[in-house]
Amino acid sequence: MRFYKLAATFIALVFIQGCFPSNDLDKKQVHLQGITMGTVGYNVKYIEMPIEGNKQIPAQKDVHQGIENILVKLNQDMSNWIPDSELSKFNAHSSTEPVEVSEGLRRVIAESIRLGELSEGKLDVTIGPLINLWGFGPESRPEKVPSDEAIFQARSRSGINNLVLNGNMLSKGIPNLYVDLSTIAKGYAVDLVAEYLDSIGAHNYLVEIGGELRAKGFKHTGELWSVAIERPVTTERAVHQIIIPKDNAIATSGDYRKYFESDGQRFSHLIDPHTGKPINHKLVSVTVIHPSSMTADGLATAMIVMGPDKAYQFAQEHKIAAYLISKTENGFVEQSTVNFMPYLK
Repeated sequence: MRFYKLAATFIALVFIQGCFPSNDLDKKQVHLQGITMGTVGYNVKYIEMPIEGNKQIPAQKDVHQGIENILVKLNQDMSNWIPDSELSKFNAHSSTEPVEVSEGLRRVIAESIRLGELSEGKLDVTIGPLINLWGFGPESRPEKVPSDEAIFQARSRSGINNLVLNGNMLSKGIPNLYVDLSTIAKGYAVDLVAEYLDSIGAHNYLVEIGGELRAKGFKHTGELWSVAIERPVTTERAVHQIIIPKDNAIATSGDYRKYFESDGQRFSHLIDPHTGKPINHKLVSVTVIHPSSMTADGLATAMIVMGPDKAYQFAQEHKIAAYLISKTENGFVEQSTVNFMPYLK
């Protein structure tokens, strides 16, 4: 069963390389792979922990099962595709009375609200009705342009200010509010897996889920992890820029992979909450580096919705490590914030 239709579409930081050798070389590197969220692939690489006294090293199969358990639980908590998931039940709850939510859902909702306020509504996890209306959600519809009236009606069912979290009690300001966490939950999944690896003593790893990444420490060769930002074109997959994230997460949001065309016009899957329509500007890719993959995920989405000028100003103002790519008649134009420059190779 699918999880987030948006999740496996637009982030492609996939070319994993290395640099900066350390003095601790040739340890065993474990590579675990699988599928989560229905169609989203994941890759986890970690350096096998050294034997310390009588401490037992977790077997690879046990680590793999631990990761699977985390992802299954997250899927059951936050999927819009599973009818009996915790989030689906909340969406179906047609009341403004508070509902107690799990710690995981609370964490993601709390960060969604914080980033929604920080971005002045450009990140809004309540625009599920608009995502569905445009055919990019679990309620897929024919690829046609919705009417202004249909957009107005969908917008009336949204608004991050209508989502209220008090401790672990979550409530709606309007009974038919619909929450879609696809812009942030995949990053949270990366964080959970990274936290799990740290908890078992694996402090050198790279976690990738559907293109979202979080790195720590070194590869088995003693080199730092390095990652390639994909060139934002639909015709090929090529490296645009190599970065060295160090002990951080990386998230990229772009509109060049998932879209539909109608009457010769291209419509992105990225919806501006303020207009109810797909974005239509020159900014095609935003990469954010942050200690939290969940936060990087949300910030990258908010910024690409803003457009090039506002996004760059927003990133500079809030000291965000961001790398923006805009498409012009003369090719691509890149902008790096001051906080991003130390990660450029």
